[in-house]
Amino acid sequence: MSPTEEISTPHGPAGVELDWPGGPPTALLVLGHGAGGGVDAPDLLALRDAALAAGLVVARVTQPYRLAGRRAPAPARQLDLSWTVVLSALRARYPGIPLVVGGRSSGARVACRTADAVGAAGVVALAFPLHPPGRPERSRAEELPTSVPTLVVNGDRDPFGMPVAAVPTVRVITRPGERHELRKDPLGTAAVVLDWLRAGGWTRQPDRSSGGSTPPDCADEA
Repeated sequence: MSPTEEISTPHGPAGVELDWPGGPPTALLVLGHGAGGGVDAPDLLALRDAALAAGLVVARVTQPYRLAGRRAPAPARQLDLSWTVVLSALRARYPGIPLVVGGRSSGARVACRTADAVGAAGVVALAFPLHPPGRPERSRAEELPTSVPTLVVNGDRDPFGMPVAAVPTVRVITRPGERHELRKDPLGTAAVVLDWLRAGGWTRQPDRSSGGSTPPDCADEA
């Protein structure tokens, strides 16, 4: 189990579970949970494992309202403030490496809304809830960052809708047969994100000191 600690915020303590890779970290990946869920959701755990193997430090953040045992989410301004306070504390511990933020559902929205404020190099949005079920007129598309590289991974059966890559900074990948929970193939979802992280230069690079060749799945990636 990951070590769990608490970081004080203006809205109560937030929980942080940190996992460290073997060797020097290449980047810091911070992930948030869904509105009524936790940081042990299958897609978040699969992404944690893939990112650790690729050399990233991974922090999974539990918002104060969930740590206090409440399921109803706090207002957006409280979520965003608590998140930015935690991010500031984590950045102070890991200076000099890129910061990638993300999460699933509500956590993805928080990461998107605060990406510029926390100085994120990239955003991973799993199951981004484009609109409430059955209410497409209440689009949240404006929350997607326009100045930070952003990966959106949604299921094609998600009742919360599927965002459209309307700007060059946003890439949207559809996972067939998946609903909002992204439970059908969490390893496949993590692999999609890992490819994007690798292309962004945020993962450990192949060791060529022994004359080995670049693995095929990395050969054409920047």
